[in-house]
Amino acid sequence: MMRHRWLTAVLAAVLWPAGSAQAHPVPFTYLDVRLQPASVDLTLVAHIIDVAHDLSIEPPERLLDEATLKNRSADVVRLLSTRMRLTADRSVLDLAEWETVVPLPERQSVRLEGRARVTSLPGVLALEARMFPYDPMHQTFVNFYEGDALNSQAILDAGRTRIEYFSGTPRGVLAVVRQFVPAGMRHILLGPDHLLFLLGLLLLGGSLHRLSLIVTAFTIAQTVTLSLAAFHIVSPPGRLIEPAISLSIVYVGLDNLMVRGGRDVRLWIAAVFGLFHGFGFAPVLRGM
Repeated sequence: MMRHRWLTAVLAAVLWPAGSAQAHPVPFTYLDVRLQPASVDLTLVAHIIDVAHDLSIEPPERLLDEATLKNRSADVVRLLSTRMRLTADRSVLDLAEWETVVPLPERQSVRLEGRARVTSLPGVLALEARMFPYDPMHQTFVNFYEGDALNSQAILDAGRTRIEYFSGTPRGVLAVVRQFVPAGMRHILLGPDHLLFLLGLLLLGGSLHRLSLIVTAFTIAQTVTLSLAAFHIVSPPGRLIEPAISLSIVYVGLDNLMVRGGRDVRLWIAAVFGLFHGFGFAPVLRGM
């Protein structure tokens, strides 16, 4: 889904004639966030129609004139800088260092570059942005870099105005553990269906190697469908998944009561029903 939305934005920007600016074919803002050892650097590209609308400039093409843009540069900086907020490890960054706004005639846009000082590479960088609230369809495409490496992309819009980026530093890894491990534990405690299913599979015992294979099969299967659902590749409705998870627990219980020796198929049971359990956990992951 994310890839499709990015592709739509690129095609719109490339295929729409530049002279059709008034129709506003590209209601997008582009923001590059680059983490450096001593700073967080920002590059923002905004369409002239959006900027002109909020600054009451007519026609918008006046912003492509260097003299006009120079006179209104402070207004553009004030407008755009106040509509985003950056926090590094829960400390609000001071977005005070902004360079002169530059016109981009070929993109019908203006570019603004800024910098926030940090003492070290942050573990968690949180961005809040609602660049042009007047347009409910407006989207902000965000790229997160560490140095020259593009590590993450996100889209902010009216329904999603905040994104967190976890850096590859030890502080970033620790932040991931602090946020997602408790969330996973809460999910287990509030909905112990996964544990009940695994417990049912393990009640019949067996060698440590066999039991490890059963748990591994369940984990792999759950991870596959969890990933598919979390990225909106496959998203079956909850009205089908939740009964299937309950059925898996009932099935394992009946299998334990009725087993009379023979071939041990618990590995396959764990793999098949693990697929349903992964779909069940996906909504929790998407909500984090």
